[in-house]
Amino acid sequence: MKLKHLSLSVMMMGASAAVMASGYHFGTQSVSAQSTANASAAEAADASTIFYNAAGMTKLEGTNFSGAMNLVMPSVKYSNASATYPTAAVSPYNSTVKGSTSGTITDDLIAVPHLYATHKLNDKVAVGVGIYVPFASSTEYDRDSVLRYNLNSTSLKTIDINPSIAFKLDEKHSVAVGVIAQHAEASLRQYANFGYALTSAAGATGVALLNGNGAADGFADVDGDDWGFGYNLAWMWDINDAARLGVNYRSKIEHTLKGTAKWAKSSSAATLNAVGFKDLEDASVQIDTPESLSVHGMFKLNPRVNMFGDVTWTKHSRFDKARLVYANAKGIAGTTSYQGNTTYLSPAWKDTYKVSLGGSYQYSDALQLRAGVAYDKSPVPDDNHRLATMPDNDRTWLSFGGKYDLNKDSSIDFAYSYIMIKDAKANVDGTCSFQGVSQCVSSQTKGTADYKSSAQIVGVQYNHRF
Repeated sequence: MKLKHLSLSVMMMGASAAVMASGYHFGTQSVSAQSTANASAAEAADASTIFYNAAGMTKLEGTNFSGAMNLVMPSVKYSNASATYPTAAVSPYNSTVKGSTSGTITDDLIAVPHLYATHKLNDKVAVGVGIYVPFASSTEYDRDSVLRYNLNSTSLKTIDINPSIAFKLDEKHSVAVGVIAQHAEASLRQYANFGYALTSAAGATGVALLNGNGAADGFADVDGDDWGFGYNLAWMWDINDAARLGVNYRSKIEHTLKGTAKWAKSSSAATLNAVGFKDLEDASVQIDTPESLSVHGMFKLNPRVNMFGDVTWTKHSRFDKARLVYANAKGIAGTTSYQGNTTYLSPAWKDTYKVSLGGSYQYSDALQLRAGVAYDKSPVPDDNHRLATMPDNDRTWLSFGGKYDLNKDSSIDFAYSYIMIKDAKANVDGTCSFQGVSQCVSSQTKGTADYKSSAQIVGVQYNHRF
């Protein structure tokens, strides 16, 4: 049995259940868009159009600034959890993992900022830059949870810097191109079943091994970070005075995330140092965040009412497999070297779609009311591929909000969203046979749990034209 850290790749790829869109996206990068459940990409009402359709910068006169703050209140709870250690070919034995079988994974209040600025150089060309958070999450199981060997806590923070340039081709068509620089930071806490390893190192077999399960747990704190780069393309078409159509493409971004695991052991597990177990070890994982393609439209029913729609396709199937490579790993008792040893994950995610519909009503000269609904399909194919760190499932957005003009140059957007997430179940299998490889770096446990999740997002955004 090899006990090193498994889940750097889980942390980086799976993120956590606190993310508010399907897969591991945060879900909204603008409060004006949030108020319509992200249906209003074709509107180009403020500088946040850089994210949703950068060609919309040609619709903005002068210099524009938008600063947004989202407060996210997720609730993810698990129940009916159970787990087992690997069994031996002897009997009797007790392979049940002891500990908490229910609890809250996350209920933290998360503050997420976004900043955008645009400038129109002339009648044909506009430039801008967006600084926003595409992924942000934090989860933590109880330290004695029966699922602790899969992953005990995670934290993921990313930030994108996205300069773009837009060109007005004629009175009806605009296009844009941009570069995305994405920085990711992540951390986790991973528990390990050192009790099994201790009895194994001592030459014990059968019942003795099983009696050691859970007797000397240790845990690793793991940190990793990386920069990755991609691009965005956009097109906007004013069909007539009442209708507008847009297309937005955001490329995949490749990351090579490098991390360090630092192990903390109980006093008995500390004897593993004498048989060659490493307190510190390096690991890296190569991942691709998925590309997405959005088609969106806007229609003016009358001078007071606008209707919005958006369909977004995301290539989540890029998270089909993940490979975690160890740089300086060594086996128990120093008997085997695992230089370059690899852990494989097989989440087998599917490509997904999100459909959003929304509208706005100009209640008065200063106040515009906005609302929207969205259906966001999960990429998880079934219970056997759902990650315990992200019990993702289909979700429905209900959003409303508004915009209030302070004066001719300044306005404030506000929004509230309630996100209903379908109940989920995760069957977690960390054994080598499940991964289909001969060497599997984990505590070899199997587990299952039921999940209930929901989220609320409150947002406020200030817009100013200079």
